[in-house]
Amino acid sequence: MVVLPGLAVAAAVTLSACSTDALNPRETITQGYVADEQALELVPVGSSREQVLLALGTPSTTATFDSEVFYYISQTRVRQAAFMNSKLVDQRIMAVYFGKDGRVENIANYGLQDGKVFDFVSRTTPTGGKDQGFIGQLLSGVAGGGGAAASQAGRILGGGSM
Repeated sequence: MVVLPGLAVAAAVTLSACSTDALNPRETITQGYVADEQALELVPVGSSREQVLLALGTPSTTATFDSEVFYYISQTRVRQAAFMNSKLVDQRIMAVYFGKDGRVENIANYGLQDGKVFDFVSRTTPTGGKDQGFIGQLLSGVAGGGGAAASQAGRILGGGSM
C-alpha cells in the first residue's frame, strides 16, 4: 500500500486541530463591564467625571444618593449545554463615587464572598446605607439563584433575565 505524503500531512493537520474543548459543551458567558487594571490606573482619586468616562466608558447605571455614583456591572453565567438555561455564578459591581465637587472620592469593586457583599479593592465588608442596600439587592441574585434582582441586573446589562 502506498501512502501519499500530502495525504498523510493533511490527516496529521486535521487531527491536530481536534481538541478536548469540542467534547465539553459547557459555555461560560460574561456580560457587562469587565474591569481592566490599566483603565483603573487612569482613574485615581481626584479624577474628574470626564476622565472616568474617557477611561472606563459609559457606566451600566448611575445613582444619586448624597452624591453621584457610577456603577459598572458584570455577570458571569455558565451553561452546561447549548440548549440549557444559563446559571448566574458571579456578579461584580464596580462603583465610582464622586464628591460634591464632581471628583472621584473612592472606587470599590463589589461582589459576594461567603454570602456577603464584599469590596475586593479594600478587602472589607461595607457597612449599611442606601448605596449598600442597592448593591446588596443586585448581588443577591447570585446567592438566591436568580430572581428579581438578577433580572434587574440583567436588564441593566441589556440581556434581560436569561
